[in-house]
Amino acid sequence: MTDNESFLKTAKQVVTDEARALDALAGSLDQDFAEAVQMILQATGRIIVSGIGKSGHIGHKIAATLASTGTPAYFVHPAEASHGDLGMLSKGDVVLAISNSGEAPELANLLAFTRRFGIPLIGLSSKPESTLMKQADVHLLIPSMGEACGFGMVPSISTTLTLAMGDALAIALMKYRDFKPENFRDFHPGGKLGAQLSKVRDLMHTDIPVVPSGTQMSEALLVMSQKGFGVVGVTGENDRLLGIVTDGDLRRHMQGLLDLTVDEVMTIDPRTIGPDELAEGAVALMTMQKPKITCLFVVDPASGGRAEGILHIHDCLRVGLG
Repeated sequence: MTDNESFLKTAKQVVTDEARALDALAGSLDQDFAEAVQMILQATGRIIVSGIGKSGHIGHKIAATLASTGTPAYFVHPAEASHGDLGMLSKGDVVLAISNSGEAPELANLLAFTRRFGIPLIGLSSKPESTLMKQADVHLLIPSMGEACGFGMVPSISTTLTLAMGDALAIALMKYRDFKPENFRDFHPGGKLGAQLSKVRDLMHTDIPVVPSGTQMSEALLVMSQKGFGVVGVTGENDRLLGIVTDGDLRRHMQGLLDLTVDEVMTIDPRTIGPDELAEGAVALMTMQKPKITCLFVVDPASGGRAEGILHIHDCLRVGLG
C-alpha cells in the first residue's frame, strides 16, 4: 500500500467512525434533551457555556451558535471563573458545563457556584456516573465510543458528538422560537452571509427616475440622464408604476422620438420586485431571465403598485451578491 492510499484509508475510517457515532447519538436522544431545551426556554437570563481544553473550544462554538440563533449566550472559561468571572453569572442564567470525562477539576468552582446559588446546571458528558453528571440538574449524555485515533487519546469522536449536541440544542430552540432568516440577518450583517440575507429595501435607491404618464420624451430623457440609471419609470395615479423606458425602447423609437410621449415608448408591465424580498432574488430576476437587465424598480404591492425605489445590479455586486 502506498503512502497516499494509507492516508486515504485512515481518513475514510475516521469519517466512518464519526458518522457511526453520530447515528448512535441520534438514537440516544431522549427526554433529558427535551428537558434541557425547556430549561433554556424558561431562563430569564443568559446561557453560560463552559469547558476546558477541547471541550472549551467546542463550547465557544456552541455559545456562538446559540447567540446567533436567538438564545443569548456566552462562554466563560472555567479557570477565569475561579478568578472573578463567576461574577458574570446571576439568577435567571443557565449553565451548560461540558466535559467528556465529567471530571475536569477546572470546572469544580463553577459547579459549586451553581449549586450554592441555585443556578440551573446542564451537564454534557459521556460518563453518566461522573462528578459533573451527578451534580447536574439535566443530563446531556453523548455515547462513549472511544476516539478515532484508536487509542482513546485524541479528542475526535467525542468532540464531534459534543458539537452535534450543541447544534441540536441551538436549532431546536431556534425552531421553537420561530427564528426566521430576517432575524438571523440582524445578528449577521457582515460578510457573504449578511449579503445573502440583505433585503431589497436595504440596498435600493429612493431618489428614483420617474415621470408622470403623458410626459414628452424630451423631458423624460433629461430625467433619465440626470439620475444615471439608464432607465426612467412612468407613473400614473397614486404613483403607480405603469411602465419603464429603457435604452432598448429608445433604439426602437429613434424615428421621431422627441415628438412622442413616454406612454408611446415605454415597456408595459416591466419586471419589478418588492422591498421586503431578498436582494439575492433581485439578482436572479435581473440575470437569470431573458433579456438580462441591470436594474429593477421596487414596487410594494401593498401600496397599490407605487414605485418606492430602484435597485441596480451594481448595488448587489458591491455587497458581494451575484
